[in-house]
Amino acid sequence: MNVDRRTLLKATGAAGIAGLAGCTGGPTEDDGNNESSGGNDSGSGNESNDGGAGASGSADVSVGMVYATGGLGDGSFNDQAQTGVQQAADEYSVTHDNVQPSEVTEFQTYQQQFAQSGEHDLICCIGFLQAEALAENAPDYPDQNFMIVDSVVEEPNVESYVFGEEEGSFLVGQMAGLLTQQEFSAGGGETTPDQSSVGFVGGVEGDLIGKFEAGYRAGVAEVSQDIDVQVSYVGNFNDTQAGNEAATAMYNDGVDIVYHAAGNAGTGVFQAAQDAGKFAIGVDQDQSLTKSGYADVILASMVKRVDTAVYTSIESVVNAEFEGGSVTTLGLEQEGVAAVYGDSIGGEIPQDVKSTVGETRQAIIDGDISVPADPSELNL
Repeated sequence: MNVDRRTLLKATGAAGIAGLAGCTGGPTEDDGNNESSGGNDSGSGNESNDGGAGASGSADVSVGMVYATGGLGDGSFNDQAQTGVQQAADEYSVTHDNVQPSEVTEFQTYQQQFAQSGEHDLICCIGFLQAEALAENAPDYPDQNFMIVDSVVEEPNVESYVFGEEEGSFLVGQMAGLLTQQEFSAGGGETTPDQSSVGFVGGVEGDLIGKFEAGYRAGVAEVSQDIDVQVSYVGNFNDTQAGNEAATAMYNDGVDIVYHAAGNAGTGVFQAAQDAGKFAIGVDQDQSLTKSGYADVILASMVKRVDTAVYTSIESVVNAEFEGGSVTTLGLEQEGVAAVYGDSIGGEIPQDVKSTVGETRQAIIDGDISVPADPSELNL
């Protein structure tokens, strides 16, 4: 499946990679607020308005968005998904309702509520934790179109979208490995090159976040297998305090740079980086923009085009081209993932580091570098 290049925003820099990416909860329509402090993050609000340029009360296509836990306003996964549905609303006659579950156990009920209403041409299930519920619900509603992000549900009425998270993570891992070995300062952070050490903070341990970890660690090892990589999982995507504590322990142990794949819990990683005078790497969206209060310590973000997946699936319904049972993979080659340098301090990263990362990106696309997608595959 071809990715619509209109949805891609280009980032500057030697790597020349695409920028911008963004997951969460009973039926209410998106409020159009995609700022990091906006959206409905309570998981209980019910607001509605019509979406789409020139759309009236009778839209051609209606979409139900079941976001991941963590809520809108995360400046990350959910907000990126919202960007996709809002773009579809702007370009087509599309209205959209959203639900923001606060617990995984709510996914099945909200999916069912949307399906039973019979009002939605497509139900978007944002996040891999919805796969189990969708695998049970989809067969019960064979005439309902569903899409899911970050997992594969093999049903004839489900489009599945997955990403090459390990590929983008390899690039930011290589960048981190190169920087931790040298004396580098920018914004509110600095490295201590006498102790080459970096860290990774994940949300929920499993196959998906394992792809981020595996790619990151492999990218660091590409620089040197002597660089220490500390790994910690906080057990959810919501607890900023747990994210802060995990990263603080790493910084106190000499870690220079921490990469998170922990949703809203990653905000705690940024807080810890500022407090320690160290660096962090964001995820899903360019978090130097969506979490601009921490831009002085965010070196880069591994963006993930969840918006492209949502937009593409909605477009398939609009054009009567929905392909149930299909799986679409968006990696570096499809510009579904990318390493984007921070808006505030990314320009201070040495050019030789950026050039190396850019060359590696092309090598991965060309098949010259094979990136592991499972930590158990690492030969370190």
